[in-house]
Amino acid sequence: MTSGTADSGRVRSGLRGAAWLLPAAIVLVALNFRGPIVAPAPVIGDIRADLGMTATVAGLLTTIPVLCFALATPFASWVIARFTAERAVSLSLVIVLVGTVVRSIPHEAALLIGTAVIGIGITIGNVVIPVVIRRDTSPERVGLVTGVYTSALNIGSMTTSLGTAPIAAAWGWPIAIAVWGVLALIAAAAWTYTVGAGAAWRGSDHDSEPLPVTGPIDQVLDTGSVRTATEQRAAVIETLPHPAKRWVTWGLMLAFGGQAFSYYALTAWIPTLLHDEIGFDTASSGASSSVFQILAVVGALGVPVLANRFRPRVIIVLVAFFWLAMPLGLLIAPQLWLLWSVLGGAAQGGGITIIFIVIVRLVSNDDDARRMSAFVQGGGYLLGSAGPLVAGALHGATGGWTAPLLTVLVAVLLLGVVGSVSARKVR
Repeated sequence: MTSGTADSGRVRSGLRGAAWLLPAAIVLVALNFRGPIVAPAPVIGDIRADLGMTATVAGLLTTIPVLCFALATPFASWVIARFTAERAVSLSLVIVLVGTVVRSIPHEAALLIGTAVIGIGITIGNVVIPVVIRRDTSPERVGLVTGVYTSALNIGSMTTSLGTAPIAAAWGWPIAIAVWGVLALIAAAAWTYTVGAGAAWRGSDHDSEPLPVTGPIDQVLDTGSVRTATEQRAAVIETLPHPAKRWVTWGLMLAFGGQAFSYYALTAWIPTLLHDEIGFDTASSGASSSVFQILAVVGALGVPVLANRFRPRVIIVLVAFFWLAMPLGLLIAPQLWLLWSVLGGAAQGGGITIIFIVIVRLVSNDDDARRMSAFVQGGGYLLGSAGPLVAGALHGATGGWTAPLLTVLVAVLLLGVVGSVSARKVR
């Protein structure tokens, strides 16, 4: 290994100097990036009864954040480029906390406004965390840390699905929704400590070292000259086509959209479906739907292991195969909901993980990672935001769950077919 390469490995980021801190902090941060979205689902009946909300408006509580993931993505990308990635993560947590407090006010307008604020905060986190993982994690650990991150997303969803209804039964739904803001406070404290530890590590030994020039930068820069980090980034960006000009980015965006549509449609309506089809009460429906969330941990951690042995396109096909068990199973034998939730839950956790891994393997620098992450997630979540609304509208129009589940099935097929084609050249 050359001296320049060794230096590059040492100084890419101070955060890598405290390797165990970063994954731990990412876990705590990620708990806030899905839990607030699913929190209203277990108590949606109580909310509708208290505020007189229609089913369509109630569906907006899940749709609005996902729509923000799409529409606020350019803003999130600007925040990350304008400030540092570390500050962007902190800002996202503050915004989520503010939105959680506003949403707990028992008024329909406050509920919707708070939900939108939460969506904007999570959008910033959605875009910046993959950039942080790519930048501050060694290449051999990127897949594992990505899996840990996506696992934590689903653990957050599971925790709120399990805990919201019991808390609401004791203290009312506004308290049950507001209490999850504590997680944002804990995550903010942990992230601040982690960033401080990384800065201390970097400052103690490496402040005087120049920014290394490696990888694709070597092909476009005169390595004998001294350039600022901004000049180097600008030079690299000029050689890379915008994500919108790469067909593989569009394919990943559609695949991500199929994943997001299916996930949010089922997340929003599984409690109601189980109540209608099996007769579960509110608490039981919330607890049962948490199976779909927690089993995602298996897929999120299992996919990085498979990614070291198989090509991503093979894994995407496998994920889609198990994903299909969820809508098909609930159509054919809803009484076996536990089996379908296990298979579908593991698959949905693996689906988002493998797409993130493909993105990380495709990009060549931090700015490219930011732009591709923003493009894929922005367009994908725009499609995903329609999931709860479409499922709710079809259920309201037909009075049953056949049409909504068939729509989810089509979205899963989109993930499998388009995703596998897009990843065919990725090793």
